[in-house]
Order: sequence, then C-alpha cells, then structure tokens
Amino acid sequence: MLKHHEKFVENVIKNIQDDERFVGILAGGSMINNSMDQFSDLDLILVYEPTYKEDIMMNRLQIANKFGHLLAGFTGEHVGEPRVLICLYKAPLHVDLKFLTIEELKVGVEKPLVMWQRDSSLSQLVNETNYSFPYPDFQWIEDRFWVWVHYGATKLGRGELFELIDFLSFVRGTVIGPLVLMNNNLLPRGVRKIEMNAPDFIEALEKTVAIHEKESCYNAMKSTISLYLNFRQGYEGDIQIKSEAQQESIKYLEDVYGGMQKSIF
Repeated sequence: MLKHHEKFVENVIKNIQDDERFVGILAGGSMINNSMDQFSDLDLILVYEPTYKEDIMMNRLQIANKFGHLLAGFTGEHVGEPRVLICLYKAPLHVDLKFLTIEELKVGVEKPLVMWQRDSSLSQLVNETNYSFPYPDFQWIEDRFWVWVHYGATKLGRGELFELIDFLSFVRGTVIGPLVLMNNNLLPRGVRKIEMNAPDFIEALEKTVAIHEKESCYNAMKSTISLYLNFRQGYEGDIQIKSEAQQESIKYLEDVYGGMQKSIF
C-alpha cells in the first residue's frame, strides 16, 4: 500500500473509531493480495451496527466527506451494489466505500483484511466465514453464446457497428476474459489485468477488438467465436452443446457478411 493509500486509511480509522455506530473497517480488492500500485483504488468496507442502518444509509455522503476532500460520490446501483458509495477524493484518489452490517458481512466473494475493529468479534466472523469467488457456469455460457452471435450478426447486417463493438466488449469481459484467466489458474475477473496475467493470449485477444468498419467487426466476431470454441474443448464433455444453434448462428453470420460483400460490387 502506497503512502497516499495509507494516509487515507489512517484518516478513515481516526474518524470511525469514535463513532459508536461502526464496529470495524475492512479492506478488499488488491489490498488483499498486496498487489496495489499507484493506479489502484481503495476498496473499504465500513461495518456498522444494524440499528443504525437507516441513519447510515441516508447519510453516507456526509460520512464519506469526513474522510477527506470529497470531490464527487454516488451509489453503485449500476454495478448491482447500491450499498457501495463510489467516491473520488482530491489527489485524485478513487475509493469504494461499502457499508455493511455484521450479518451482511457473512456473504462475500473474498476474505477481507481487518484494518480496525472495536473488538475481536469481527476478526472471528471473517475467519469463520467461507468466502468464495464466483466462477462461470459453462452451461449458462453455452446456452447464451450462440444467441449472442446471432444478435451480433444482426447488428453487423444493419450497420450498427458501434452497437456491435459494444457487444463484442461485453462478450470479451463476460466470457472470453474469464476463460483466459482461468486457463492461467487465476480468478475469472473479466479482463482485469489480463495484459500482465495472460501475456500469451494478448495477440489472440487483440483480434477480438474491432474498429468502426464492417470487415473489422466481422473478423472480430469470428475471432471471438474461435477463442470460445477453443476454450470450450476443455469442458464440453460436462455440458450440453447447442450444436444446431451453433451451426445456424455461424451460418447466419456468414450469410450476412456474404450479402454485404455482394452489395458492394
């Protein structure tokens, strides 16, 4: 943890320890595995007594403002976590503040670090809780992948290339990135730090990135399909392959692109 991170955490502890509503401060994210660098944000969990829930949830911005020069802050509904307050402090420093009760702390994807606690009960709870990071459901992916391919082909045919580029990014973050990281025995965190953690796949992944041009989008779709099929070989014996959907969606993509090529001449 760098000095500006340490200083901020120390200031949070200083403000929280005299507030009877709170019982502890935990840290998540890259602090857990000591992989923080100058570009890292802070992921802090502020654990509070449940009797103060309404008061705390209504006044989170005021609480966050005590920790430093708060430039902006908003809740995390867009990432499915309304309990998180996403903050930008002067420096600038990005800090995610998650407000949880002790009971809510029993559900999580990673074992947090205890930065401060009012008594040892928080450490005991963390040590007794079985945290597990969610891994992709391969059948879930297979059931959707070929529908997504058809969707992408329709955007290509209609010329909605920005929509298609956005779609390819979604598939890369939801399917391809996690499969690449799992192949390297890492947690499937989308495409997070994939350049550093999976350098052997960079060239293949680059081919899934399209520019705003029809041929580029088509080639990126083909590369995305190829990568998926390559990884699927490792677990296809454990799932129901949607062979007909695969065949039809790929054929449709080829027909769409072929039709576009004919229309040019």
